[in-house]
Amino acid sequence: MSDGLATTATALHDLSATELLAGYYGKQFSPSEVMEAVIAQATRWEPHINALYAFDPDTARKAAQASTERWAKGEPLGLLDGVPVTIKENVATAGVPVPLGVPITPLTPATADAPPAARLREAGGILWSKTTMPDFGMLSSGLSSFHGVTRNPWDVSQNTGGSSAGAGAAGAAGYGPLHLGTDIGGSVRLPAAWCGIFALKPSLGRVPIDPPYVGRCAGPMTRTVDDAALMMSVLSQPDGRDGMSLPPHDFDWSELDVDMRGKKIGLLTDLGFGMALEDEVRDVVTQAARTFEAQGAIVEPVGLGFTREMMDGLDAFWRARMWSDLAQFSDEQRARVLPYIVRWAEPGARLSGVEVVRGFNQTMAMRALGAKLFAGIDYLISPVAPVVSFAADVASPWNDPDRPFDHILYTVPWNMAENPAASINAGYSAKGFPIGVQIVGKRFDDLGVLRMAKAFEGLRGEQKPWPVVPRA
Repeated sequence: MSDGLATTATALHDLSATELLAGYYGKQFSPSEVMEAVIAQATRWEPHINALYAFDPDTARKAAQASTERWAKGEPLGLLDGVPVTIKENVATAGVPVPLGVPITPLTPATADAPPAARLREAGGILWSKTTMPDFGMLSSGLSSFHGVTRNPWDVSQNTGGSSAGAGAAGAAGYGPLHLGTDIGGSVRLPAAWCGIFALKPSLGRVPIDPPYVGRCAGPMTRTVDDAALMMSVLSQPDGRDGMSLPPHDFDWSELDVDMRGKKIGLLTDLGFGMALEDEVRDVVTQAARTFEAQGAIVEPVGLGFTREMMDGLDAFWRARMWSDLAQFSDEQRARVLPYIVRWAEPGARLSGVEVVRGFNQTMAMRALGAKLFAGIDYLISPVAPVVSFAADVASPWNDPDRPFDHILYTVPWNMAENPAASINAGYSAKGFPIGVQIVGKRFDDLGVLRMAKAFEGLRGEQKPWPVVPRA
């Protein structure tokens, strides 16, 4: 690339959002041409990875044509006019049902865009498809009783992670530059790590969402940090429907320069419980920390204080919450949900009110440990996931509903503590599979996390080419 403009050597579907906008301004190509390239790329990949839900090429073409006409007049609608965007299935878009990954939800079309979708559409983004997710979003896997199996473009035998499974796969496969996911325990960061892309889980409330919930965030999933910052400039605009949203801010999301000299960075590679950290992941995370240190940051190993009691408490609360939803359906309907989810949720029916409250209170314990840790550091570097990869057709790395969350222990504390946290590709396994590193900041320091990620993006080693469509 040169001066932000596209070269003929780069396919339109692979261009970043910033490159597309530069191309529109420079009249190098039109939104219609870009949309056709994205549709063609998705059509080639979909038989192999199954990343999309409610894929509607005709409506996408109409939206692209309208954008093309606006650009021809020099009157773009907004900051993202003509840029293709996918939206995770559980974020409502007007006229599209929200099945939540299961075949028992009434397929009633949504009456309005949820806040993140509304902001992206108002800015001129072309919301051309939804992306897949697992049952009720309660798996970090691409396995769904409604959508089927979503597979990882880097190796279609391997899992994307989840619950923003389709978004992760779409980003890696080149389905355009911008993808929106949601995250309540790692659901944008885990698929980003396993699919080799970038994702930001913002501070709770930074991006208004509907319905809001404890720890639930919507965030960008992109190939570049610049594109995530561009999305955040749109997504973080106010919406009165979210009673947990933060006050309006005056961030300049495009200002990503940072001086790392003197920044205090904690390095976390051992939690003391859960899945063991694989050596290849540890090596990549440690090397990332050395990269920051070489730029003048002060890196010290830290402990988190996260405990089995905290995770088990949150697990109990989530089981009770899930069972409260499943109990509304008949036995016949529940039999259509992934057995893993039903088996995991069933113990929630036997928990007392006191046990559920004790479980929920562990969210406050996680918030306290986050505050304590960040009283002494500026940023935290850690793994995103403890394992390099796992099989595409299973619900979790251990595939055991009795041990459902031992692979999300590096990500879930930051949902409950409300800190911004990003996943960025930092290296590869011996087999060439991407390995992400997590960068966590203090509450509300979303821009700082993006700045640290942008700096690392420019310092990390050479990146492998993006996956190509498998031969038939």
